[in-house]
Amino acid sequence: MCSNKTSAGSHRTSAEYFTSIMTSEEKDADIMLDPHLIQESREVYRNPTEVQMSQIVLPCHANHCGELSVGQLLKWMDSTACLSAERHAGCSCVTASVDDIHFEHTIGVGQVVSIIAKVNRAFTSSMEVGILVTCEDLYSDKQWKVCHAFATFVSRRTETGKVQLKQVIPHTQMEHMEYSLAAERRRMRLIHAEIITDLLSSSTAQLGECQEYDDAVPSEKTRVESVELVLPPHANHQVSTFGGQIMAWMENVATIAASRLCNAHPTLRTIDMFHFRGPSHIGDRLVLKAIVNNAFKHSMEVGVCAEAYQGGEPLRHINSAFMTFEVLDSDRKPRTLPHLRPEPVDGRRRYKEAIARKKIRLDRKYIISCKQTQVPLSVPWDPSNQMYLSYNNVSALKLMDTRNNWVLTSEKNKVSLYTLEENHMLCVKVEMYVSVPAEQVFHLLSDLRRRKEWDRHYEECEVISHADEDDTLYRVVTPSVSKGGKGKDFILLASRRKPCDSRDPYLIALRSVTLPNHPPTEDFSRGEVLCAGFTIWEESSAVTKFTYYNQATPGVLPYISTDVAGLSSSFYSMFSACSQFLEANKHSLSALPSSSF
Repeated sequence: MCSNKTSAGSHRTSAEYFTSIMTSEEKDADIMLDPHLIQESREVYRNPTEVQMSQIVLPCHANHCGELSVGQLLKWMDSTACLSAERHAGCSCVTASVDDIHFEHTIGVGQVVSIIAKVNRAFTSSMEVGILVTCEDLYSDKQWKVCHAFATFVSRRTETGKVQLKQVIPHTQMEHMEYSLAAERRRMRLIHAEIITDLLSSSTAQLGECQEYDDAVPSEKTRVESVELVLPPHANHQVSTFGGQIMAWMENVATIAASRLCNAHPTLRTIDMFHFRGPSHIGDRLVLKAIVNNAFKHSMEVGVCAEAYQGGEPLRHINSAFMTFEVLDSDRKPRTLPHLRPEPVDGRRRYKEAIARKKIRLDRKYIISCKQTQVPLSVPWDPSNQMYLSYNNVSALKLMDTRNNWVLTSEKNKVSLYTLEENHMLCVKVEMYVSVPAEQVFHLLSDLRRRKEWDRHYEECEVISHADEDDTLYRVVTPSVSKGGKGKDFILLASRRKPCDSRDPYLIALRSVTLPNHPPTEDFSRGEVLCAGFTIWEESSAVTKFTYYNQATPGVLPYISTDVAGLSSSFYSMFSACSQFLEANKHSLSALPSSSF
């Protein structure tokens, strides 16, 4: 009999559990743990939406290699996340989408899988649920992370009508961080499909013809089709097919397709972000189709489609997904894969699109998934990674904004200066209030061309291009900090965000990028900004709190080191000048977005 334990309470808190399995660097970067869980009453704080599931992996859960089937894991993840969503909503919920999942390790028979899910943020009728999967070896007492994911659940209508979800109230630093980042992830989900479609159409047009190989495996050999009858055990308490069950069936046919290419057992590494297009119910016949779209040196992409029908009705599109597989050798290293020969027309289109998706996937993983300390200062910018660079830019600023261990260094002329030393980097925070509406402050500070009106470090500023209505590329020139030295220039991506709702600030995030048509020149030293920007909070209709952040890199540090050390008052003079600039332009129509963007 399969062991199954889902709990709302446990002898060990989630914080204690995760503290035992992760290093200090992983704690700083990961998503689900927070050491600050003890309340003033000395009771251990537990997120009210948190749900835990623990499963011991038995042979009935495993494939023929003795490893936990990813399909089974997806079912457990979906069930745990759904229970967390329903605990918050107080009504039944369905899976709407799942973000990219990268599986770092496989799980063997006899090991214990632990899944923790909790609601990060609720919107009108949807909510983001964070999911963390870890594995424990009971005999060696070792634990490790398997994957983490973000799923979106939608509350179902009740007899009284559409459900208006209550808001999540974050308590800990980690909850505040995830609450803030959830709004940015939601923004990326909403534009994801449109962006991917545009990138695929522009990228595939540049790829040319497919290469021909004599020993290539015909893609038709990898085609798989299977049908499943949806029975009561496959459905939830609303008689809708479990999203995790559909994902498990999709993973099954994708694994068969991948096996046909390589004649070996493949290991699933990633599942791209996907959306459920419609519901499936008990009695549906679910038709699942899979085919290998392209084989690269060490990985292959498999496309999967799920459609449903009842009786003689036409097929309904339920879901499509792209899964990346590897084949591991005896040393657990990826094997070289055979070439693939695509079929004419549709096969060649899928083949080219897989190449474009691989680049997008690498950009996404590299830019979004890296720990902050692993991201290089300047990342190459191009339209294919614009969405992910913008996300990274805003997320880095939000992470600094949610830190609660800033140290007040000094206060002067109503300007408060804070510092924080972390990961061998000095972070600076300047906070002040102005009697100017928040939206006007946002528009005035958004246009970096006007910053030289109050910041003596901005000697020149020109717009390189408007990537979109929220993102602009600038070239900024600053004077030399030493007599007779070269000035510096910076290529900056400025990302603006308006509040998702009243509990969010306005944001202006800055970071360095590289552009092929703007290389370094002999006249200037190229400077770099890792993370800087403003958060702007509306205190009232006429009063605004704005905060400036800068994660000081070696190139930026000379400009602020004397101010931080308290040896100069120029820092305060500069932000007093900023306050005066904002006050003087509080009624200026030139601050409206139409003129700047």
